[in-house]
Amino acid sequence: MTFGFAPSAATSLSASAGSVNNVARMLEPAEWAAAGIPLLRSPREVVSGLHSRHRPTPATAVVAVLDHEERLTASASFARRSTVATDGWEFRNALLAHLRRVIPHDLRRRTPVRTAVLLYCREGDERWTEEDGAWMWGLRDACTLHGLRCGAYITLTRGGWQVLGEGRGGRRPTLLSTPSALADASADQAPGPLRTGGGAAEALRRSAAR
Repeated sequence: MTFGFAPSAATSLSASAGSVNNVARMLEPAEWAAAGIPLLRSPREVVSGLHSRHRPTPATAVVAVLDHEERLTASASFARRSTVATDGWEFRNALLAHLRRVIPHDLRRRTPVRTAVLLYCREGDERWTEEDGAWMWGLRDACTLHGLRCGAYITLTRGGWQVLGEGRGGRRPTLLSTPSALADASADQAPGPLRTGGGAAEALRRSAAR
């Protein structure tokens, strides 16, 4: 699997003395692909459901916890502060703080039963950036500290959505598209128990937005 690299002034790391530590707190695409991240059965449903639920804008992160059947258990969205450096440690702390607010930890379990996925909305194209690498590092570490399995990292740009490390993506929704109604997102799912980001109504009521 091949990956592109898109250097960006907004996401490039500083050449200051602390930049070496920052670079260490990010994951390269090859590292992420080799980490054994579980594949989403229906990534389009996850993306569409979270997009409808949180209506994210640029520089917004949406972290969601899914059960073993990919049903939404909890979710939260927050804007990345422009003053925060591109550093996986900073992103880890933000993700962990929001996870702690919306769902109890599973640290007492021997094996994680729930999976956290991250949808990040940003400018640029689908190619991996150092900012993506920092979010990947942050997601993996936050999951470890909260007793969750680390799941997919998904970017949402003007061109559509992309599951980094898997090569799967779609043209809608996009960074600029109007979110569909939650009822529409649920209706698009297959018959049977409601799954993923569209979620059942009760699960959505329990999840935290913004």
